[in-house]
Amino acid sequence: MPYFKDAEDVYANLGLFMRQLVVDPEMVPALKRAGSTFQLRLRQPDSTLTVRPASDEEPAQVDLGETTLQPEVVLQLDADTAHRFWLGQVNVAVALARGDIRARGPVASILKLVPLVKPGFPRYRTQLEAAGREDLLEAS
Repeated sequence: MPYFKDAEDVYANLGLFMRQLVVDPEMVPALKRAGSTFQLRLRQPDSTLTVRPASDEEPAQVDLGETTLQPEVVLQLDADTAHRFWLGQVNVAVALARGDIRARGPVASILKLVPLVKPGFPRYRTQLEAAGREDLLEAS
C-alpha cells in the first residue's frame, strides 16, 4: 500500500517540503550550484513536482502538478521512493542502476545534487513530525 493516499497528500507533504527547501537560507547556495530545473514525475499516486532553484535572474519556483517550467532533468519514480529518499534511506546511484529511478537529462547533474541536499533529510523528518504524520515516519 502506498504511503500517500493521493496526489494532494503528496503535495501536502513532499510539495510543501520542496517549497520550504528552495527558500531555506542553508539550502539555497547548494541548489544554486546545481543550477538545473528538475522534475519529479511520481507514480502511486501520480503526481508531479517541478523545481527551479533560485538564480541571479529568477526566484526559486516549485510547481505542483501542471507547470510551464522546462526541466533539464526529469526523474520518474514511485512517490514511496521519493519519500524514502528524503528520509535518507535511498542511495540514488543504486536506485538509478536498478531502475527504481529513471532519469532523462544529464545524470551527472542528478548525482551532483544528491550530496548537496542531504542537509534536507532531517528537515523532512521534522516537517512530518510537526504535521503529525507519524504514519509516514513509521512507513520508512
